[in-house]
Amino acid sequence: MKTAIIGAGIAGLSAAYDLAQAGHKVTIYEAAEQVGGLASGFKEPGWDWSLERYYHHWFASDEHILGLIEELGLSDKVLFPRPYTVLQHKEKWYPFDSILQALIFPGLGWGINKIRFGLVGLYLRLTKNWAALEKTTVDAWMRKWAGDKVYQTMWEPMMKGKFGPYYKEVNMAWMWARFHARTSRLGTYQGGFQAFGDDFAAHLRGMGVKIHTATPVTRVTGDLTVESPRGSQAYERVLVTTSPRLMTRLAPSLPETYLAELKGLKSMGAVVLILALERQLSEEGYYWFNLPAGAGFPYLALVEHTNYLSPTYFGGDHIIYCGDYRLPGHEYFSLSKEEILSRFLPSLKKINTNFHRDWVRKSWLFRTRYAQPVPEVDHSQNIPSLETPIQGLYFASMSQVYPWDRGTNFAVEIGRRAARQIMAR
Repeated sequence: MKTAIIGAGIAGLSAAYDLAQAGHKVTIYEAAEQVGGLASGFKEPGWDWSLERYYHHWFASDEHILGLIEELGLSDKVLFPRPYTVLQHKEKWYPFDSILQALIFPGLGWGINKIRFGLVGLYLRLTKNWAALEKTTVDAWMRKWAGDKVYQTMWEPMMKGKFGPYYKEVNMAWMWARFHARTSRLGTYQGGFQAFGDDFAAHLRGMGVKIHTATPVTRVTGDLTVESPRGSQAYERVLVTTSPRLMTRLAPSLPETYLAELKGLKSMGAVVLILALERQLSEEGYYWFNLPAGAGFPYLALVEHTNYLSPTYFGGDHIIYCGDYRLPGHEYFSLSKEEILSRFLPSLKKINTNFHRDWVRKSWLFRTRYAQPVPEVDHSQNIPSLETPIQGLYFASMSQVYPWDRGTNFAVEIGRRAARQIMAR
């Protein structure tokens, strides 16, 4: 088959890999100048490694991406450094990335709250019945079984930060997936995630896959003609791996019922400010700061990347991520970088009282209006099928990896699943 894939993110590359292995002719179209999608990165002069635009890591349990890397013969480039995640209580930071640390965290007090916290975590870790959990919300289930104190201390701040006004609508299967599939061990790729994307793309080109970067597709017609700056090209199969909203614009000839399903999917956007500092921010060496709502931080998470990876990879720079999830129409998507800096920088004094703006050598601002799908109650009933009503046209996005959360691991899974469906037809 002559197949086009729209999007050179990890899902699109993974689908191309399986299709090419089966002998099909594959062409990938990518609007950006590099492959990798939301896991792509950039490199400054003097840096040995690339840096992800949106912070990424792998979990030790990420079987799909780690299995693919093994197939590619690249497992020796996967690294698992030991980072430290912390949670705040009464303006102090406490390590919080193991069962033992969670049990001694003082924010829960002692007695029944610790017991309920432990039992809820154990249940969610062991049960596989996520379908029953999607019939209620995180807010309702956690209040019932973990209790108001545990929920309000541990998870409600994260829910508010991640989903904004939708936080009470998110179903419990989403939370189950985080407990069930994640580990405290966090992995990366030698040279950064962009290095992995480039290695993957090089492997695909060696298999005969054509990859056109800096080539935005403007339309996919009902007869599977792909229109781009390179002209119009007809295909036997087309797989689109963009956001649902972009899919509605690329393929407006889809039936109204399918377009309505795409438009009905809710999501949050992401805003990430990256700072290159001349010195370390967290003198304790903490990597990931879970920032509680109401603590005076204008963003959800602060990540000191070079407390996970050595600053020597980045020319001695100390790398800080300030990340937030916001509705796609929020002002953060229109403010200038200088305006975002003026909002974000003062809060860094809460991490290190000696922080001064002069520490900032350089900064970068990245934004995407499609970053975190919002799964509501019975979300499995609302997910558009990978095979669209137009024969030969397929769609695979982060909104369809449910009940799992977005990320490169499940991008591999859905990309390969889409390839299997394409070949089955």
